[in-house]
Amino acid sequence: MPSPDNYKIENLYRVLSKLNSEGDIKLFLEDLCTIREILDMADRLEGARLLSEGLKYKEISTVTGFSSATLSRINRCLQYGEGGYKKALETLEGMKTNEVSDKAE
Repeated sequence: MPSPDNYKIENLYRVLSKLNSEGDIKLFLEDLCTIREILDMADRLEGARLLSEGLKYKEISTVTGFSSATLSRINRCLQYGEGGYKKALETLEGMKTNEVSDKAE
């Protein structure tokens, strides 16, 4: 029998996957999380982006304020994790590509 915590976590994943717009996700996260928590997640994504571009820990730490331990964890997830950061970074890159092509039209 799954633990109650697993059920709650799965519910969160399901809800996030069913929200249909950036606006809906923004409203949900703003209700669910503190601003600090949202900023922390955004910073981690930025840290992953910078690591994937080959920046060194010291350079990233200057920009994000992250410790080397946090950057090490992000890097470990990039290298050996479930692929969540990689998928998010691919999505981010695709959004940038679409923005550039939209502006060119």
